[in-house]
Amino acid sequence: MKSYIYVNTVSLDKRENYGITYQARKELHKAVRKVLATSAKILRDPFADTFSTVDVEDHECATWLLLRKSQSGDRAARLQAVQEMSETHHWHDYQYRIIAQACDLRTLIGLARSKESDLRFFLPPPPLPSLKEDSSIEEELRQLLASLPQTELDACIQYFTSLALSESSQSLAAQKGGLWCFGGNGLPYAESFGEVPSATVEMFCLEALVKHSEISTHCDKIEANGGLQLLQRLYQLHKDCPKIQRNIMRIIGNMALNEHLHSTIVRSGWVSILAEAMKSHRIMEASHAARTLANLDRETMQEKYQDGVYVLHPQYRTSQPIKADVLFIHGLMGAAFKTWRQQDSEQVLTEKILEDEARYTTCWPKTWLARDCPALRIISVEYDTSLSDWRTRCPVERKSIAFRSNELLRKLRAAGVGDRPVIWVSHSMGGLLVKKMLLEASKKPEMSTLINNTRGIIFYSVPHHGSHLAEYSVNIRYLLFPSLEVKELSKDSPALKTLQDDFLEFAKDKNFQVLNFVETLPTYIGSMIKLHVVPVESADLGIGDLIPVDVDHLNICKPKKKDAFLYQRTLQFICETLAKDLEN
Repeated sequence: MKSYIYVNTVSLDKRENYGITYQARKELHKAVRKVLATSAKILRDPFADTFSTVDVEDHECATWLLLRKSQSGDRAARLQAVQEMSETHHWHDYQYRIIAQACDLRTLIGLARSKESDLRFFLPPPPLPSLKEDSSIEEELRQLLASLPQTELDACIQYFTSLALSESSQSLAAQKGGLWCFGGNGLPYAESFGEVPSATVEMFCLEALVKHSEISTHCDKIEANGGLQLLQRLYQLHKDCPKIQRNIMRIIGNMALNEHLHSTIVRSGWVSILAEAMKSHRIMEASHAARTLANLDRETMQEKYQDGVYVLHPQYRTSQPIKADVLFIHGLMGAAFKTWRQQDSEQVLTEKILEDEARYTTCWPKTWLARDCPALRIISVEYDTSLSDWRTRCPVERKSIAFRSNELLRKLRAAGVGDRPVIWVSHSMGGLLVKKMLLEASKKPEMSTLINNTRGIIFYSVPHHGSHLAEYSVNIRYLLFPSLEVKELSKDSPALKTLQDDFLEFAKDKNFQVLNFVETLPTYIGSMIKLHVVPVESADLGIGDLIPVDVDHLNICKPKKKDAFLYQRTLQFICETLAKDLEN
């Protein structure tokens, strides 16, 4: 290790070397020599060597020893060093800064993924480059998107990206900082996409970049064109807009799937931002950061979490042995987090929610299930339900259940799902995806472990035999489902009947448990329309218990509180089904 400390030179004339300035300079040189000698000896000599010959204060030894240990060739020693660093809370500021400046990439990521780590271990991100002359953040975002190849992309992304780039050039020229401005009036331009006010141009660009970042070669282009710095500028600028920050985090998380970009991501200062986000009380923010850091952590992680696959527990490094996986798959109009929140209550104010997770949780699998069953890895999956605002007018045929199931299956296997016992928890159309995924996996020899390790499935109001939605008028049913999904969910759908018949045939000789819940109350759409989305007879798989619950379709998977029947029966099923696996 080399260290450079620059001090002003002194005159060789001894007549000038008197007084307090000379004495201070002399003492400074002695201190510098001492620091350099100490660091050189500790970092150069074998760790087992005696430390007694080094002239250093006792309270400073631990810092240098842990730093040396974190760079050991022994993986166990490195992990132990990171754990000891993270559990240290009595150091002076300068000791944390020593580690922050001298530690390697593995140690820094390990500290970010350690629950007790002090944020002083992380240096602030380096200064961002200045914007180009006569440019703005919005223009640079557009230029970044325009610089990326338009190949290997989803057809809808291609369509809207080309539309945005062609029309926005005129908008920028005519109204600089207007339609493309995050704070400007983007409504007229947004309406050209889908006549949905929330479909603003900047969000469209970020969602397009998310799709680009799923392709490795496009990630290289994003990095080469200054995307890491531009996205960091946007992230810092929009601290009051979680949706923008989440999409930016998705892009960084996708880029982190490429190991050759890890050092660049770390050098650009993203780890300090992620470490801070991990400690957020907002579950979505912390979970996005946890996914990115897990993808960066090749010291303890073999799995890779692709876009839409979020680990709710454990999000930090842990010594707790993980013995089984529980997967949560949402339905149409759902999402990885909001589908699994506690049932909404008008009496619970947002301020109180943020202060007291015991009173209200925005994600009960993370808050309740993780505490009740710490030996589980809990994963929530998010997939595109073709209901994104800016996709509503895409001229391309929407994705089928078969397409989505194969896409999700590939992502889940990359995350190591199937390597240990599994329970699937699904809501609405998510249950159809689970059935389809298991059927597809049963046809592939390399997926045999996923089938053999499936221990149970929970279905929350899954329309195994179709839904009455197709019988309603076109305007009403489009409030809930786009065209292809309505076709696949109608009672006379051949695809749905085939899926049900094939799954029953597949399941008859399998040794997994099934639990079905079904709503008994209609779901209100606005103040005028109410629909019974999934009737009792449609939710009956033909296997396992069928339990009617006096809630509507949206709340069938949202317990009112922790001691409510819905959660307690779910917990009982998981514990009983995995009893033998959790004992081992």
